Amino acid sequence: MNQHSSDPDGIEPDPSAPHDTDCPRHPSSKDGEADQADRPGHAERSGPHAGSADVFLRGPAELADALPYLLGFYPDDSIVAVSLHGERGRFGARIRIGIPDSPDEWPAIASQVAECMEATALARGPRPDGALIFLCQEPAFGESGTDVQERLAPLAQRLRLACGELDMPVYEALCLSTRHYWSYCCPDAQCCSADGTPLAAPGTSAMAAAAAYSGMRVHGSLRDMEERLSALGPPQAEQQEKALDAVGARLVSRMLTSEGRDQVRDETMALAGRLMDRFHRIVAPNGGTSQEEDVHDDGLLSHEEAASLVLGLQDRRTRDLAAEWMEGLDVHPALRLWRALARRCVGPYSEHAVALLTLAGWVAWSGGDSATARVALAKALRTDPDYIFAQLLNQACNEGLDPELLRRCMRRDQAARTESTERHEHPDPTRRPAP
Repeated sequence: MNQHSSDPDGIEPDPSAPHDTDCPRHPSSKDGEADQADRPGHAERSGPHAGSADVFLRGPAELADALPYLLGFYPDDSIVAVSLHGERGRFGARIRIGIPDSPDEWPAIASQVAECMEATALARGPRPDGALIFLCQEPAFGESGTDVQERLAPLAQRLRLACGELDMPVYEALCLSTRHYWSYCCPDAQCCSADGTPLAAPGTSAMAAAAAYSGMRVHGSLRDMEERLSALGPPQAEQQEKALDAVGARLVSRMLTSEGRDQVRDETMALAGRLMDRFHRIVAPNGGTSQEEDVHDDGLLSHEEAASLVLGLQDRRTRDLAAEWMEGLDVHPALRLWRALARRCVGPYSEHAVALLTLAGWVAWSGGDSATARVALAKALRTDPDYIFAQLLNQACNEGLDPELLRRCMRRDQAARTESTERHEHPDPTRRPAP
């Protein structure tokens, strides 16, 4: 492939580049959070060849094709900024944030993205030597891809200026829409057509081959991932809301006393254990779509079971106990269960989804699926920005911390409870009381 006129001398994903972090929330951006892949230059990995793979990217076509692999999903309606480091342009921080609807907000969001990218790099190593910008958006009704490219051109220019002011030259800025790409940096009409250049067929690029060999896991679009966490629609929503009303009327009076809360906690965890066993035993047939898998899982829960768990898990201690299903064979069934329960938080109970979304984010992160974790935690924080557990997990995930640190704490708590229970059931008369 011919070298693009605005490219550095090839751009190489690098596993040793700095980890990514969230961009600070912008009050009027479409979703107000940033998403990153687990390790710079690499999407999620699983499989027999899991490990790093160095891939050199040359030209806008290869950069556009690489984007889903960098994040772990395709970013709808998003600004994505990638920092570059060193002479070979190794990938560093990747920041994703929603495109604000109003052009009046673009100058502020451009400055925010540039400052966040620089701060992320400086917190973990050398400052960026350059940047890549991607603007991803599908046409509105009556628009074409070319219309999208022209409409977003001022935003691309704002981002280029903001990065340039911080001595991070933008080597390439691409608009991705309708399976085509447009370059905002290339002046050669023969290289980059005004009508856009078609993207390569999925799975046919060098990046796709390297991803398959390395066991990279790439999800669908961001919109698809968020849909799996969104409330059910009619007619299930009306039936679920009635069940939540009925179960809530029974639980609230019981939870007003300490003894009643303990009883509800025990009942909630017993029900959660039975449902975990059910989700372990019954899995969706292989080969189905994610939507078909979710429909299958929705069928494993009755409305009353879902209502009892959704309401019972609003208690912080109960939620923390449920978070101990976090590793090994429990990861996949737990993620399916928490996702299914988040979809049951309908109508006036929509804010109850925060606890379930946070549990889904935690178990996904603990199981190595950082892309799903960030989407779930970002959705939880959009619903309740002050939810402390989601804040802490989101920060830890974005800073590249090892979830094993938190797992160890949970295992110690489990062991302490088990020891306390055994002492209570079989007291040792020779043992002195703990100070």
